[in-house]
Amino acid sequence: MAWQLHYTSAASGPTGRSGFQFVAETPGLPPQARSSVTPLLAYRPPPDAPLSPDDEELAAFPVALAYERAGGRAVLVRSRYLGQDYSGRYGNFFAHAVVAEADELEGLRPIELWGAGFWADRPAEGDLAELEELDPGEGVSPEALADRLAGEGSYRLLVALVDAAVAALDRGHGRVVLVGADVEPIVRWIAVLSYSLPVAAAARLSFTTYSADPGGAPQRVVGTTPDVWAAAHRDEPAFFVDKADKASDDGEGSRFARTVAACWRDHDFAGLDALGELVAVQLADDDRLAGTEDLPLARVLDRAAALLALCRGADPVPAEEEAAAADLLTRFGAQVPEWVWAELVPALPGVGFDLALAMHRWARRVAAAEVADRCAARCVILALEDPSLGDRLHEVRPSPDAARRLAPEVAGALDRAATLTVAGRLVALAARTGVDLPAETVRSVAARCARTAVDDLPGALDGVPAQWRERIVEGAVAGLAEAGPDELPRLLTDEVCDLLQARDWSAAPAVGLRVLGSVGRRHRDRRVDVTGALLRLEGVEPGDVDRVLGEVWAVQASAAECAALLEAFDEAVPSRPALAALPSRAFRQAALEGDAALEDPALLRMAGQVLAAFPEDHAAFCDASVLLEYNRAVGAMQADAAAAGLDAVHAAEGATAEVRDGVFTEAADRLARRDARFRAALLAAASAPVRARLAERWTRPRARGLLGRSGLGAGRRHELVEVVLRMRLAGVREPRLESWARAAAGGRLATRRLDGYLADPALRTELRRLIGDDPAGREG
Repeated sequence: MAWQLHYTSAASGPTGRSGFQFVAETPGLPPQARSSVTPLLAYRPPPDAPLSPDDEELAAFPVALAYERAGGRAVLVRSRYLGQDYSGRYGNFFAHAVVAEADELEGLRPIELWGAGFWADRPAEGDLAELEELDPGEGVSPEALADRLAGEGSYRLLVALVDAAVAALDRGHGRVVLVGADVEPIVRWIAVLSYSLPVAAAARLSFTTYSADPGGAPQRVVGTTPDVWAAAHRDEPAFFVDKADKASDDGEGSRFARTVAACWRDHDFAGLDALGELVAVQLADDDRLAGTEDLPLARVLDRAAALLALCRGADPVPAEEEAAAADLLTRFGAQVPEWVWAELVPALPGVGFDLALAMHRWARRVAAAEVADRCAARCVILALEDPSLGDRLHEVRPSPDAARRLAPEVAGALDRAATLTVAGRLVALAARTGVDLPAETVRSVAARCARTAVDDLPGALDGVPAQWRERIVEGAVAGLAEAGPDELPRLLTDEVCDLLQARDWSAAPAVGLRVLGSVGRRHRDRRVDVTGALLRLEGVEPGDVDRVLGEVWAVQASAAECAALLEAFDEAVPSRPALAALPSRAFRQAALEGDAALEDPALLRMAGQVLAAFPEDHAAFCDASVLLEYNRAVGAMQADAAAAGLDAVHAAEGATAEVRDGVFTEAADRLARRDARFRAALLAAASAPVRARLAERWTRPRARGLLGRSGLGAGRRHELVEVVLRMRLAGVREPRLESWARAAAGGRLATRRLDGYLADPALRTELRRLIGDDPAGREG
């Protein structure tokens, strides 16, 4: 349904007042109909027009047909200049407005109503009829426009106008100004623009065929006259439609605009319709001229034009435009018209990967098996040329027959591979697409590539199925085995060595030796496993293995590591110099660290393993014995047992000096914490050399006091003096200790303090003898 309104200056309208007003309308106007029309009710003659025109001159004034959308309805206003009003004043015009529901214009471009028969030239009075049909006028049919364009040859102007109109629609503001002395060329160009754009875009393309204020007009396309333009906006861009432009197409402009121009040149109205179809599937909705992924309209249009060019195969399509068309098919494949796919198939041999993949998806969806295989083959061939595409082949499913036909192509590309990375990608490609490759071919190509570089082996295995990974690694190892010894250090990077560690090296022992050495040197947590692999390695000189074992164990082994080695390789450890030295190194470290380290359960367990594995005359065996005797001595409850342990440590032959001496010193310090009675009994039970060593250790000054006395505290001094006294009472004499005790007890104050400390009268008596108060103290 469409409603009409007439607007002009009248002496007395429906309201009884004079002036510009609505003088007639269709009954039952919808709400806001007048308010939607009002902004379009204006007309000012061109500045060069006659001030007092007669009827003939009035007919030459430009007619303004304005179109807008408001409130979901189409609003059209046709304005004519009338000259004088009821009072004889000039400036009166008549505007005939039509407000129509959107579906009334279905299948029509608004500009088609330019010459429609329902437009009135003079205002009526009273009620106006509803318009049941909006029948288009004549003169703006596509055929007539195409003929006119062919005569003028203004296709370059068409390209520029289309791009300018699309840019204005994308921006949502601004305008395209058409300048012409007569309104008819302006109408024709608005019609060409409207037919060039998809229906949804044409419906949003507001326009006016004439405005005396083009800079302030709200429409996107604005027509005006040269005198208006010269007076108001001569420095702004505009398109002068009176000048014929027969210049050839120079390739400028967007893909969409150039495609539209070609369709008009060829009278190809089906092409314009096809463009409209390809745009329609991309639009989020008709009210928002943007793609569903918020692409601007210009990109939506160009993507459709690129796809149409691919379908027709006439012009070459650049890779970026083809990618855009492929994106269209990928996103909207189910909505794309079926004719598109059929027309694309002949272009398949020359298309890129994205487009071939989109076509493959469509062919599988419609069960076009032969086309699906052709598309799959194209995808695979392109991935062979660019192996980085292999990761995108997970959707490509050639039939078994197609896979067999592709096998020679894939094998040939693999044979030409220059690096392991390329070879790995090609093998992964074959696996993804079901193409069978001879295992020996894969192995030999990997061997050839590895002789040049193998640092890309980790990357080469990415995405390769497990059964093929081993073939590639086998080949790489074989290639490394053929490389000279001077080349291996360059080829075997740390990352490659980590990857290759866990394998059988019987076929390439020299490579295995270097790989295992690299891993063992850098990963302490793997050293035991690496040692096992090195011990099992055959085909290399024992000296070379020993050298690498020395490098692997250059950093001191922990007691736990030594224990693990002895548990796993108890026969081999004593026979390998680098391994045989590890226990003694661990014992030395423990002796340096002190009592907690010497009592570590792991260290004691390892000492027992050493006694079981090493011969008795080996330093490791002797060091282990010393350690165990130490623990027997410091843990003894009886003094004679502790003495026996110390005697054994002191007399140990073959033990490492650092271990023997360090353990004895640590034992002496530990036993110095025992009470005086135990220490006296210990000294009494120990051999003379051990007793002398203990005396030397226990009396050694730790630090000097302010008065020059031993750094031992008073309590420690008193305890040690008591030890000496108890030894004397037991009949055991140690000159060094007695000399020290006599000096410590000398002086009246020291004697009184000791007297107070010693509770046993016998000890006090012996003290006096020691310091010479009793004549017996000077005897013996």
